[in-house]
Amino acid sequence: MQHEPPQATGERGAEGTASPVGGTGAEEPIPARVRAALLVAMAATFVAMMDSYIVNVAVPSIRADLNASAAAVEMTAGGYILVYGLFLVTGGRLGDIVGYKRMFVIGLGLFTIASLACGTAPNAELLIVFRCVQGFSAALFFPQILSIIQTSFEGRRRDRALALFSVTIGLAAITGQMIGGVLVQADLFGWSWRPIFLVNLPLGLATVIGAVLTLPGMKGAQRPRLDLPGVGLLTAALFMLLFPLAEGTTAGWPVWCFVMMVLAVPFFAVFWRWEHRLSAGGGQPLISPELLRLRGYRSGNAVFLAFFACNAGMFFILAVQLQSGLGYTALQSGLLFAPLGVAFTVVALFVPKIMAVLGLRVLSLGYGLNAVGYLMLLVTAFAAGDGISGALLIPALVVIGVGQGLGVSPLLGTALAEVPPQQVGSSAGVLETAGQLGMSAGITLTGLLYFGALGGSVGRHDHVHAFTVTLVLSLALSLVALAFVRPLRKAAAAQMAVAQTTAAA
Repeated sequence: MQHEPPQATGERGAEGTASPVGGTGAEEPIPARVRAALLVAMAATFVAMMDSYIVNVAVPSIRADLNASAAAVEMTAGGYILVYGLFLVTGGRLGDIVGYKRMFVIGLGLFTIASLACGTAPNAELLIVFRCVQGFSAALFFPQILSIIQTSFEGRRRDRALALFSVTIGLAAITGQMIGGVLVQADLFGWSWRPIFLVNLPLGLATVIGAVLTLPGMKGAQRPRLDLPGVGLLTAALFMLLFPLAEGTTAGWPVWCFVMMVLAVPFFAVFWRWEHRLSAGGGQPLISPELLRLRGYRSGNAVFLAFFACNAGMFFILAVQLQSGLGYTALQSGLLFAPLGVAFTVVALFVPKIMAVLGLRVLSLGYGLNAVGYLMLLVTAFAAGDGISGALLIPALVVIGVGQGLGVSPLLGTALAEVPPQQVGSSAGVLETAGQLGMSAGITLTGLLYFGALGGSVGRHDHVHAFTVTLVLSLALSLVALAFVRPLRKAAAAQMAVAQTTAAA
């Protein structure tokens, strides 16, 4: 089944109204099977994102039940994220090759089996292995979700589908730790932490069946081959960069962490040289060098990297600050994030209607508000000093949530708008990898800055000082993300102009 290249959503003129590509006037009803397919894709999105959060609250129970070390239980969370980040690009490319539906079903089926294995793991070592398998299988099916949206919808319908995708991610983030806490607290059948993984069985099986029944068998117009040397080089390069970022703090930043990160540079260089050579020889590289010549796609990756570095770092440090610096319980700390999550979810639902008025200016508004929210956090922390409390941070967190709700779903569609259909899968994988790399780097950088400023002190004043210093970095990263929005918008406007000219001809 072949599809036309996806089009960019329209850029609103200085005085005009938005003119999204995809037709004007009354829209025909979306077929029931397409709606069902979108629901299936969102269910898979929820499962994958929830699993990134649900294990956090179960760490004490896992450690006690399996007599595991602190490093081992941290790897139950970190192993999933690490392997997921390593194979996202490869998973996206496999979808381009064998078809998005087939790879979606294979990945989600393996994820469900791995969840059963996690829930029945007899020791910490096997639990870590099975969590890594979960991360690998999530990397197989998650890039297909964006591919399915990009190739199934156009114009405003794609905007609405991407808004739903963003809402689903927000809901998973809000409810993941909550669901985990309820399941651990309930101690169903005396199974302690195990139901947090076993809950994936009915969800996974139902979603796999729904995918088989509803998803179209979509592929690009051309059937690419898998670039195995490229897979090996990129995986090695990412591992050398991501593993020390994930484990460096726990390990105390030994020399090998820095050696691995330095060695990642030549591996990336060799990978990119190989991709250029393969492309020049008429081959099919894992990541086409042509992609990074697309201004919108290049800028979109930069926004992803800076945005996720900014937000993941702040979320991590805020949780530490609330519990270690202000004495909040884990539940109180988690509830403080709820206003941000609710604001994100509610605003994301209305993004398509806002875009009908503002066009892609909504991106500038969203990332601008995100930066304003960080400025508000910094000013609040500086002004309140030792009198800071969680309640004082809520207005800034709400502004950040509104900005994220406005910015995330249009970013996905706009960054992929210029990408040829046969490369949507691998391109979506690159975007997700940029996000994962940003998360790892953001947590590492903000952690180093926070604990460095803390200097081993435990007083309230020292924690407030460290938190305030760290917010300067978060604000700077949010401004970097905002700076790349303008070239992204310009590229989308140029793409829209070309599409309109082609349609008129």
